[in-house]
Amino acid sequence: MSNTSTPKGTRDFGAIEMLRRNYIFDTIKEVFRKYGYLQIETPAQELLSTLLGKYGDEGDRLLFRILNSGDFLSKVEDEELEKRDLANITKKIAEKGLRYDLTVPFARYVVQHRNEIQLPFKRFQIQPVWRADRPQKGRYREFVQCDADAVGTDSLLLEMELVEMSEEVFRKLGIRVAFLVNNRKILAGIAEVIGTPERLTELTVAMDKLDKIGEKGVKDELSSRGFSESEIVLFEPFLRMESQNNETILATLSQLLSSSAVGMEGVEELRTILALLPPDNEEMKVIVSPSLARGLSYYTGTIMEIKALDATIGSISGGGRYDNLTGIFGVKGLSGVGISYGADRIYDVMEQLNLFPPALNSTAEILVVNFGMEEIKALLPLVRSLRKNGRKVIVYPDAAKMKKQLSYADALRIPYVIMAGTEELKMGSVTLKDMNTGDQDEVPQERLLELFPSKER
Repeated sequence: MSNTSTPKGTRDFGAIEMLRRNYIFDTIKEVFRKYGYLQIETPAQELLSTLLGKYGDEGDRLLFRILNSGDFLSKVEDEELEKRDLANITKKIAEKGLRYDLTVPFARYVVQHRNEIQLPFKRFQIQPVWRADRPQKGRYREFVQCDADAVGTDSLLLEMELVEMSEEVFRKLGIRVAFLVNNRKILAGIAEVIGTPERLTELTVAMDKLDKIGEKGVKDELSSRGFSESEIVLFEPFLRMESQNNETILATLSQLLSSSAVGMEGVEELRTILALLPPDNEEMKVIVSPSLARGLSYYTGTIMEIKALDATIGSISGGGRYDNLTGIFGVKGLSGVGISYGADRIYDVMEQLNLFPPALNSTAEILVVNFGMEEIKALLPLVRSLRKNGRKVIVYPDAAKMKKQLSYADALRIPYVIMAGTEELKMGSVTLKDMNTGDQDEVPQERLLELFPSKER
């Protein structure tokens, strides 16, 4: 018998799950559109020349490559196969790959369609991405990202807007979150003041693990990477600010980075963003986190991460400023900023915290029991009126036994059942059964439409 399981790191989604997922997507779309973001889509596959080199070495390793069609080994020499020269072999047998994120394809889109779009260009995408990562709780190989990006301006108003927009999204979904913010220029300044400006990437990779491995773990990793003891000592103060308030952290950073122009620029940019945010919104928990160093190599300014406060899962969103991402495709000088939500992680958080509205537990509101074709024909005008009111109504297709039809309603969690035999139809009424309480009453058909009035659309 063939294996009918899904590949590791992927999942099927049933009807109830899709109701809930679409609730998440619809909420995000509604808020994105309020802020002027326009929806686009890009292909699932991109040329590897578009994808490679944009995510660092680790990201390149996690790209899913697509074998060329036909005889994909035709360009590979026997000697290369014998030597297992995988790097060169891969280049010859795979020219395309599945997209790793939505930001690089967006940069490619901007360059390809630059004569058609108006700058600044604000777009959002909600599409799946793929990463050849090790599957674990909250981490999948195929998952949907919800991205909002704006290019063509370096205004810090956009960073502020992304925070406010995200706060509204998660407030509507019922998720309490914390916004961790930092600036890549601060990280560059740290590398400068400890005397290792050329090793910024190594430094940030280790620093980004502070919340997982602690201060000692970060210092041990830096030591293993060849950082000297004196460099690590200079680095230590930057690891000890996480529990302080924003003003204290920024003041301390100003002192420690006073000799670094780029570092001070990053501090001032954070100050500007925080000053633009509403001072009276206690729900908007924005925290300056000097150790936040998102691993993607294209961020050049603000970086941010959003974490759910009440769930045992990692970050559910992240993003930042990239000053010249389109430069890799031949168009320089287009600054952009964006944020990406992990829809699958948001789903897991909402399920864990029981945040989905009860209405999403059912595929329909009403089941109409089938006593026979004549009875159903008499009820169809009522069914149409209910659907016109925006109600989800299922007509059971066969005149099966009552127990089977009620079991069907129970299995699909349909809260109400309409039953009407010959006698009820003569009286112009139906029997309405509440599947949650078991109560049932005979109701005139006109009254039924009052009980299920038109929904706002």
